[in-house]
Amino acid sequence: MLMQKVNFDYEIVLGEDCSTDKTRNIVIDFQRRYPDKVRLLLREYNLGMMNNFIHTFQALKGQYIAMLEGDDYWTDPYKLQKQVDLLESHPECAICFHDVEFVCEDQDTAGHVFKPSPKTISTIEDIIKGNFIFTASCMFRNGLFESFPEWYYSLGIGDWPLHVLNAQYGKIGYIDEIMAAHRVHRGGYWSRQSRLETLDRLIETARRISVHFGSKYSEYIIPTILRWEQERIIILVSSQRYREASRHAWRVLSKPILNRKVAVQTVVRVLLMGLRQRIRIS
Repeated sequence: MLMQKVNFDYEIVLGEDCSTDKTRNIVIDFQRRYPDKVRLLLREYNLGMMNNFIHTFQALKGQYIAMLEGDDYWTDPYKLQKQVDLLESHPECAICFHDVEFVCEDQDTAGHVFKPSPKTISTIEDIIKGNFIFTASCMFRNGLFESFPEWYYSLGIGDWPLHVLNAQYGKIGYIDEIMAAHRVHRGGYWSRQSRLETLDRLIETARRISVHFGSKYSEYIIPTILRWEQERIIILVSSQRYREASRHAWRVLSKPILNRKVAVQTVVRVLLMGLRQRIRIS
């Protein structure tokens, strides 16, 4: 963060949430070494991931916001300058982002680049289908919306709905360069979760976003929900958790959705798959 070469002032705001490791000592020492650059928000008690993020977010004062999580780091000393330049030259954009390199413990996947190959300019209709912006890569204008909706506080995913909320107020610019790295390791938040747990959080987040906007973007987000629902049901069936699979299947059918035919096909396909598995087991 401190290697950034820019023609403007910026501050580093750290929200320390009573970590059980030595993080607090590290950030306090960091602030002492760079008092003019670093502002610490030290919690008196653990707020939890989402509440700590929201409280930190609400304390930001800059014209633009760039985010960086504990497992990530920036690799290009001109990253912030390039993103500010893009937003300054494209007032129609609310957000901009770039490619990210994965740095993995598993050497077979080390060096993989997250390169979604999106359009140079995307819109809310694109981001609402699913997230393609890594946290370490994004920059957006501060103050685009007044406050977080109540449903945001209870989510297990913060970045995607944040991008959607920001994208209401402008387009999304893309810089075709690798300027950050994302560390993947067994102790990471997402690495500890099973695919089923991840799907539960994705589907819940997508449903909250869908309800928030009513039917305005249904044609874009409903197919995503159905695809994740199908994957979740298939995993449950494969694990012989048929009752849970049936519960989710009927939930899909009971909701007013855009394409009833697709939903029925999805449910019938996975239930038949489960029936075939039960026959083989018998």
